[in-house]
Amino acid sequence: METMDSDLQIIKEVVGFLDERKAEDIVTIDLRQHANIADYFIIATGANKPHLKALYDGLQRLYKNAGFKGYNKEGIPDSGWMIMDYHGVMVHIFERELREFYDLEKLWKDAPVVELEGMS
Repeated sequence: METMDSDLQIIKEVVGFLDERKAEDIVTIDLRQHANIADYFIIATGANKPHLKALYDGLQRLYKNAGFKGYNKEGIPDSGWMIMDYHGVMVHIFERELREFYDLEKLWKDAPVVELEGMS
């Protein structure tokens, strides 16, 4: 249960940050019953490459300041898709065209979407 609670805390922090920084179409998917690559995906869209970089850099600071240790990261802003993996929570930040192309929400359509109180 502790892992789920810590995952939910990470999700709230990350979704709150992304919302504050004007990321679009933020979705959290619960993969616990559907995959073993992660417990949760957070998927968000950045407006352009500088916005992607700002979101990515800000998340790195958030992780560091919150004392989260052991996260991995993949991608660069120019790729249009960046991933930050903190154990059970994997954050995907896309440019709109790549998000539509890869359509992770459709790929994991059978997994429930996580609704967070007080979050848009």
